[in-house]
Amino acid sequence: MLASDAPNVVSSVRACVAYDRSGQRVGDIALEAISDMLALPDRFVWVGLYEPDVALLAQMQEEFALHPLAVEDAGNAHQRPKLEAYGESLFVVARTATRHGVHVRFGETHVFLGRNYILTVRHGDSPGYAAVRRAAEQAPALLAQGPAYALYAVLDAIVDGYLPIVEAYQGELEELEGDIFAKQWRRGTLKRLYAMQRELTRLRLAVAPLQDVLAQLQRLHGDLIRDSVRPYFRDVNDHASRINDTVSVLREMLSAAMNVSVSLVTLQQNEVVKRLAGWAALLAVPTLLTGWFGMNFRHMPELDMPWAYPALIVFTLALCGGLYFWLKRARWL
Repeated sequence: MLASDAPNVVSSVRACVAYDRSGQRVGDIALEAISDMLALPDRFVWVGLYEPDVALLAQMQEEFALHPLAVEDAGNAHQRPKLEAYGESLFVVARTATRHGVHVRFGETHVFLGRNYILTVRHGDSPGYAAVRRAAEQAPALLAQGPAYALYAVLDAIVDGYLPIVEAYQGELEELEGDIFAKQWRRGTLKRLYAMQRELTRLRLAVAPLQDVLAQLQRLHGDLIRDSVRPYFRDVNDHASRINDTVSVLREMLSAAMNVSVSLVTLQQNEVVKRLAGWAALLAVPTLLTGWFGMNFRHMPELDMPWAYPALIVFTLALCGGLYFWLKRARWL
């Protein structure tokens, strides 16, 4: 049994597992037994929570002797990615991202790391870490490096979760480029480009600060991070850096695509205005001539000339024809 019989506590506790020094799984333990397990020199504990309430966080604070400020932050689901040291423990915040259809949903994972424990607190649309624990348990030699390796496994899973989103946006952008240059402009194309840029901006705000967290884990906190684990954090940081660079490039390409889309619409509007102006010029010629010769004066030259009206018609048609070919050559028609 993982916790007390209270339904809200049971639903919030996703794992409470003890491991020995060799990285072998000892078994599930109750929340009340955490402090007793931590007192053993050859044990460490991995606890996973999802949106715990205040009472459960208070219990975790007592069992792990956590700093109250860190516990307060863990109860709030709107933290920026960061790493903070509290005595002999670390508090790490990372943002998770999952793609649902064409939208990206973000969540948060808060991690408490000590010499012999790791506590993960998830908020929002954040995937669970059961698969991460199973994969770590299948490599006990690596898990024997302690909670720091478990922290690496969690952060690696978070960073790997960004990659399918970035790849999906790359493919979608290639498809939208065809719609941008289509003859028929679609308002939905521009709206989708804007939505993609907005979500990529949010993704960048999740990835970029995480690089600083990983850089600190590479170099600092030697009392909690073994030297043998630091190369793993360097590898995750490299993945995060490449994803961040890709996101930056995609945002630039989206900005360029939006500008091109708007420019093409403007060019199409200009072409329509040019054609309207050309036809207006053609209509202005006969309107002007007929207006002149249609005025009701007494002394009009065409009144005494039987061929005046046919000549005027021929002259008007010739003038309109010449103007038509000139406008056609200038691509105004």
